[in-house]
Amino acid sequence: MEKLKHVNKKVIGVSGVLIGALLILGVRFATYAAPAETHYHANFAVYVNGERELFSNPLIYEELNSCSVETVKVKTPGERAHMHDNVNDVVHVEDQAVTWGNFFQNIGWSANSRYLDDSNKVLVNDDTNKVTFILNGEEINDPTTRVIESKDRLLVSYGSSTKDELQKQYETVATTAEKYNTTKDPASCSGGHSEGGIKDRMKHLF
Repeated sequence: MEKLKHVNKKVIGVSGVLIGALLILGVRFATYAAPAETHYHANFAVYVNGERELFSNPLIYEELNSCSVETVKVKTPGERAHMHDNVNDVVHVEDQAVTWGNFFQNIGWSANSRYLDDSNKVLVNDDTNKVTFILNGEEINDPTTRVIESKDRLLVSYGSSTKDELQKQYETVATTAEKYNTTKDPASCSGGHSEGGIKDRMKHLF
């Protein structure tokens, strides 16, 4: 009889542990959320001698991709920051610590405090003309090493424009980044936040 009681206590103890473990695993399975991927947007405009650059070269736009998060291990420079769908005033940022210098390099440009290079010609500062940058309403020296932040608005202007003219140019910089932040992006390989399938949830259990 004593042995039977001892066995029963063991069974009850083991059962309790198993039930507790199953409850914990069940909660982890039900509450699993896939990690959010970096994906946000910014707006910009470039003016050369008072004329807005239209970025009409189709080669600078990333093609629409149909890939999943699981297949993307290391992003290429173009995937990290790009434009697509011929929208010429929205930067799509899909990685951390992406700078404006990275973005312009990806589209074949270079923009810094000394010159503006569109890959066809180099416009150098001189006594009359210079490169000016206005970021989020504030004139800055050089955005090359500035990390692109969500909803940034950047004006790049080369020429002899007055402060009033530069302000008018800045006012034309789009404010559509927030809309793009809340809209599903068909070209994204990361695409914001994944719900997580059964496979991902099972991995999360242990």
